[in-house]
Amino acid sequence: MSKGRDRADARRIVEQQKAAERRRRVTIWTSVAVVAVLLVAGVIGWGVLAGQEKTGADNLTTPSAAVDGGTAFPVGSGPVVVDLYEDFMCPVCDQFETQTGATIKQLLSEKKITVRYHPVSILDRASNGTQYSTRAAGAAAAAAVAGKFVEYHDVLYANQPAEGSDGLTDARLIELGRSVGLGDAFATAVDDRTYDAWVTKVTETFSARGYTGTPTIVVAGKRVEGPNRTLPTTAVFTQAVNQATG
Repeated sequence: MSKGRDRADARRIVEQQKAAERRRRVTIWTSVAVVAVLLVAGVIGWGVLAGQEKTGADNLTTPSAAVDGGTAFPVGSGPVVVDLYEDFMCPVCDQFETQTGATIKQLLSEKKITVRYHPVSILDRASNGTQYSTRAAGAAAAAAVAGKFVEYHDVLYANQPAEGSDGLTDARLIELGRSVGLGDAFATAVDDRTYDAWVTKVTETFSARGYTGTPTIVVAGKRVEGPNRTLPTTAVFTQAVNQATG
């Protein structure tokens, strides 16, 4: 009886060892399969991401007139560089233009400053899904390529839509362009949204530089603001230019 029990115990131990070995092999192959799936998913994900990045890069058309890493349009030839970041739907930008625009033009005519205009699109959310800020900035880029940036910049502010409205239609943007002498190439760029990806790049650069609101006014590398980060007065802006002139 004892020998029979010993043989039975031995068989049971052998079967247990075999079962454990089968479980171990199943676990190993399951792990291998999981790793393989993750690797395939990773390769596919990388391919999709790379394709998206390539598509974005392929769609990016930088205006030939742009400077500062392809993010701004220069006006003037003075020694003091003024960087002006603006959104064409921003009411405070229009306030600054109304308040200080004439002074800026005077300083430009006196060859004291060079203004680099950076059109950004932080207020797309405020145009009921029409992406007016992006469309207006893209139209301004097309105007710059045609040598009419200042004229178009000014007519956009003269016809600025209210924040929270649909903004101007593409047809109206083209009509305003024609009113300042822009032609068919400009109209095609507006219709085709040629510079949308470029506007996104300018806005991302704006954010990467630590700016969050418009207008952002930088004179000779220093941000110019009023008390408590308010809009600077014309006097404050002029003082900053004079100080930079030395």
